[in-house]
Amino acid sequence: MILETWLAFVAATVVMLAIPGPTILLVIGQSLGAGRRAALPLVAGVALGDFTAMTLSLAGLGALLATSATLFTVLKFAGAAYLVWLGVKLWRAPVEAGATAPVTARKAMRDAYVVTALNPKGIAFFVAFVPLFIDAGSPFVPQATMLVATFVTLAAANAAIYALLAARLSGAVRRPGVRRAFNRGGGTMLVGAGLATAAMRQ
Repeated sequence: MILETWLAFVAATVVMLAIPGPTILLVIGQSLGAGRRAALPLVAGVALGDFTAMTLSLAGLGALLATSATLFTVLKFAGAAYLVWLGVKLWRAPVEAGATAPVTARKAMRDAYVVTALNPKGIAFFVAFVPLFIDAGSPFVPQATMLVATFVTLAAANAAIYALLAARLSGAVRRPGVRRAFNRGGGTMLVGAGLATAAMRQ
């Protein structure tokens, strides 16, 4: 792969990642509610989720999703329901001193992974986006590996920026009333992301 093609892929990826989707809303929402303890696990979950989604796309699942309305709809509503469920949990999370944190590191990573990996729009997008930067005259695997590694790295960095900023904002307040407002704000964002996911079209 020539340098110019790779730089074009980097530029296109940065522009795409700059538009927040369900995954970033999840990262912001849970970081606002749980603080720094959830930030880095969320980033790891996003990276693993994007790696899974891109790998599945390049393996052919993206093409299947693009042609199967039923499969696309099933994944779409499963992801939307999961986001709404997470939002309700965060909205109702305890905020009193000594109360259980809204989300553990392990659960934060799991939630980010599930939302990212099972986003049918993302999988279908990858199958249309990545081949544009593949040179048909060169070996496929090395090129695909480089593109996947590049995208996952940029996506993780993007998620880290949102997560750490939201966690810092969350960590600046300790009063239960303010913490409750953060939890409900984050929960509302997750529910909104779920509804937006349910409304998206193939």
